[in-house]
Amino acid sequence: MNRPIAKRFNLNALMAAFVCCCMLSVQVHAATGTATYYADRFEGRTTANSETFAQEKLTAAHNSLPFGTRVKVTNLVNGNSVVVRVNDRMHSRNPTLIDVSKKAAKELGCVRAGRVPVLLEIVP
Repeated sequence: MNRPIAKRFNLNALMAAFVCCCMLSVQVHAATGTATYYADRFEGRTTANSETFAQEKLTAAHNSLPFGTRVKVTNLVNGNSVVVRVNDRMHSRNPTLIDVSKKAAKELGCVRAGRVPVLLEIVP
């Protein structure tokens, strides 16, 4: 019973099992959908996580991601992207995937269009 661990267990099998478990726990967090941006009337209002909304910050509303999650939003029409922080929620019936601040919309190049197809990726 006092054999070295290398004799009791096949270390290669243990390492392979560990690597497989690590790979299975990695989840890809990406989604496609439509993005819009906040109307100016929301400036200064309180967000769902109790911050004061400001159009000049890189923030966003998303209905399921935790507050504080950083998300890379890529405009699928022109390829522009921006990283925003989730700090608000949208109306539960809103079909939009994400609602970004005006500063983020400018970086995405979607202010004129108002609504664009996007790819969302969680930034670690």
